[in-house]
Amino acid sequence: MQHSKPSCPWIGFRTAGFNGYAVEFSPFFENRLACASAANFGIAGNGRLWVLRLGPDGIQVEQSYDTQDGLFDCAWSEIHENQLVSSSGDGSIKLWDLTMPDFPVMNWSEHSREVFAVNWNLVRKDTFVTGSWDYSIKLWNPEIPSSIRTWQEHTGCIYQTVWSPTHADVFASAGDQTIKIWDVRQPQSVQTIHAHNAEVLALDWGKYQKDMIVSGSVDTTLRVWDLRFPQNPGTVLVGHEYAVRKVKCSPHQGNVVGSVSYDMTARFWDLNQFQEKGIQSPAYHVHHDHSEFVLGLDFSIFTSGQVATCGWDEMIHIFQV
Repeated sequence: MQHSKPSCPWIGFRTAGFNGYAVEFSPFFENRLACASAANFGIAGNGRLWVLRLGPDGIQVEQSYDTQDGLFDCAWSEIHENQLVSSSGDGSIKLWDLTMPDFPVMNWSEHSREVFAVNWNLVRKDTFVTGSWDYSIKLWNPEIPSSIRTWQEHTGCIYQTVWSPTHADVFASAGDQTIKIWDVRQPQSVQTIHAHNAEVLALDWGKYQKDMIVSGSVDTTLRVWDLRFPQNPGTVLVGHEYAVRKVKCSPHQGNVVGSVSYDMTARFWDLNQFQEKGIQSPAYHVHHDHSEFVLGLDFSIFTSGQVATCGWDEMIHIFQV
């Protein structure tokens, strides 16, 4: 693979013995982040949830929790600064409190297969949603011992569930070539888009346009959707060489989208380039310093342009774009 220029300088941390699946910055502390990871690439074995602190001497472990099965996603609480939830290969969901070093404060076991997605409600702040390979989506309150609601409409594995950043009751899910939009007050999805001709692994809402969603697929493309006009994607982003695993829209720049892929890169796209030129411009920045699949991606909400990635090379990278 040819690279036109080197990646930005980055700070690294090795998740020794564990392959990274997801990374998320804290919504309360600019120097804290979490990583969900699994031994043996998530095929078999334990999991570990890392809580890390970024300081002048690099990245340090603040807390870690070991689990009996691999962890595939994590999400910080939007209410309690010391709490976060993890989702696991055995179908379980656990709520952790950093003031309790050994055991989760809640443990839910309703999903029958791997839970690949967990996302905390940014608006209402007292609920989170999970998506599983058992084809179901579940709504949870961290203080209630069973799920509030279950939806079973997808016909394949669900890879992503993500709340609208502007609407307290609306979230989106992705998996079986489709994007579905849900309102928690409704028993069925309120909108379905046939988004790709392959599995949709990645999904995020635009932070500045309430009807904008970006999807990423096994077909290697990202597609930008306006939910008011779902027949065709407004922009198709082409550049990844293998499946797109995670997509994130910048919380600071409405025109910036990041993505990571099985091609071992993180790519960052300026949507204004596409809209103004009407052509498929390449990503404006490519981070290619991972040596295995890159699965996790997040933007800091405190520091504009600060990004974290994690992957199967047992590495977390933090850098500026």
